[in-house]
Amino acid sequence: MSRILKDLLAQPNRVLRVFSLGRMCHPIAIEMFGQAGGYDGLWFDQEHSAINTEQILVGAIAARANGLGSFVRMPFTHYSLASQNLEAGVEGVMAARITSAAEAAEFTRWCCYSPAGWRGVNTQGADGYFTRRTARELADARCNETLVGIQIETMSALNGLDAIAALPQVDLLFVGPADLSAELGVFGQPDHARVWEAIDAVYAACQKHGKTWGTVPPSPAFATRAVEKGCRMLTIGSELHALRVGIDALKQMYGVSG
Repeated sequence: MSRILKDLLAQPNRVLRVFSLGRMCHPIAIEMFGQAGGYDGLWFDQEHSAINTEQILVGAIAARANGLGSFVRMPFTHYSLASQNLEAGVEGVMAARITSAAEAAEFTRWCCYSPAGWRGVNTQGADGYFTRRTARELADARCNETLVGIQIETMSALNGLDAIAALPQVDLLFVGPADLSAELGVFGQPDHARVWEAIDAVYAACQKHGKTWGTVPPSPAFATRAVEKGCRMLTIGSELHALRVGIDALKQMYGVSG
């Protein structure tokens, strides 16, 4: 499989621009973002939306056709969901609402084959080239291909930040500023000093352990400040955000009120 995102993240100082898909997950949306240019990839939101394996498989194909990398943000529920997502052809998976280094370590085991993990072996997925890869080829390739992300959006994850960043299979720490602001007692204030103190801690952990971090910036100013603090992956919008902004722009263009 492709490893667009991991290769781009390996480039020093390269900042990736990605978008997310959730409630209106469709290949046309992926193609429209791809045709617009300026994006490196996308992530499928399986935490807040009931996106199924078939949608992810089709979406991953559409992403590759448009030169975009892709991964899935998923709940920390069961190892089989990680396998199903990876076998659908995305480049990686990211765990939401992780509460400890132990949970993060368990998630990495879901993503890796023995001896680093205990993912079940099956060559019939997209990552096994639908049986064209041997089990050994699949295991060797997936160690290098798979992007593994951990969301930092809980107090307990912040408290275990150093241990999470130290995990060898973790590539990306991903800050959720909305949930983090709620956890820090400043609900709805992602620009609060407490949130930025937490981001500073994430950046320090990434520097210490050679990892990268990303986020969903609530504003252009937030994005600029995040990049100044070492952010390497910015989520610039979603299909719903793009549709809402487009509707608002159309109304303004034609003087529609209400």
